[in-house]
Amino acid sequence: MRTTYDRVRELIVGGAFPPGQRLTEVGLSQRLDVSRTPVREALRQLESDGLVESGQRGVTVVRLGRAALREAYLVRASLEALTADLCAQRQQAGEIAPAALTRLERHADDADRATRAGDLPAGVRHNREFHRHIAVLAGNELALGFLDRVWDRIVVSTRDSLTATGRTGQVDDEHRRLLAAIRAGDGTTAADLARAHVRHTLSTLHEGE
Repeated sequence: MRTTYDRVRELIVGGAFPPGQRLTEVGLSQRLDVSRTPVREALRQLESDGLVESGQRGVTVVRLGRAALREAYLVRASLEALTADLCAQRQQAGEIAPAALTRLERHADDADRATRAGDLPAGVRHNREFHRHIAVLAGNELALGFLDRVWDRIVVSTRDSLTATGRTGQVDDEHRRLLAAIRAGDGTTAADLARAHVRHTLSTLHEGE
């Protein structure tokens, strides 16, 4: 059963509330048909997660500046290097079922198909599912939890500026090479590819600024 926290988080990450929008306990309680107490608790947790912030205007959806966004991407790069390495090691040890790797490949297929079709929100969603599935297969719950929080902050702060980057083919190629390294059980290469992939995305995000 989804908690009030889960529901408010989904609304923020899903784009129902854009960066900078003020959130009120009354408004959320009416929208979700719950009392103000669970809403208040949810907002406290979301502030701890870095998705909302308290200020003179009350509680608002976070909007990461350029420096903070860069920090988030660098943390994501380190975490995804770790999870790619662990995933490849588990593959080498025979701990990952073939069906799980097939599912990972489907996520890559879906991300590429959506992006090439110009459905950028779907492309972002499938791209996240690809990377998150690697983290799931890595078998490290702490890393997965941190990665989810970093991804949430990045998605919320970059949705409004979402445009085709011209990196569609390169992104898919990077995904395929990362998948190949994981299939081969090569943790070192998988980590290097995952880290480079995120850094390439960061550099593209700031082009022209």
